[in-house]
Amino acid sequence: MPRRALEQRLVKEGAQSVSEADIAKVVNKSQEIQRRFGAGGPLRRFVDDGRLLISMVKAYWARRYRQVPFGTIGAAAFTLLYVLNPFDLLPDVLPIIGAVDDAAVVAGCMLLLEHDLRTYQLWLSSQRLLPKP
Repeated sequence: MPRRALEQRLVKEGAQSVSEADIAKVVNKSQEIQRRFGAGGPLRRFVDDGRLLISMVKAYWARRYRQVPFGTIGAAAFTLLYVLNPFDLLPDVLPIIGAVDDAAVVAGCMLLLEHDLRTYQLWLSSQRLLPKP
């Protein structure tokens, strides 16, 4: 099985076990997760995508954006929790190599959720264009 397919499978399977508590954890730990993306290394190229994933989960949790399947939110939450977890497949304490698996999982997630993320991004842009009451 090609590497990208394995990453996508990991995200799909992980998404199935995501609970409301997991989504709440992503919302509560969003700043810490964001720092993981901005810390350099392999995740750096996913900074904007990471912000978009976090934003979508937070908007879903706040009930502002519900035009997305729960499986998409589950995949996003699983991926963000994976990035947050320092003891995943390759522990993050290993310099550089520890973040490689995080980047691979984020890449797999991005391939799976590309359409839903772009739809959310368009919705988000339209919300910013509306005048404030």
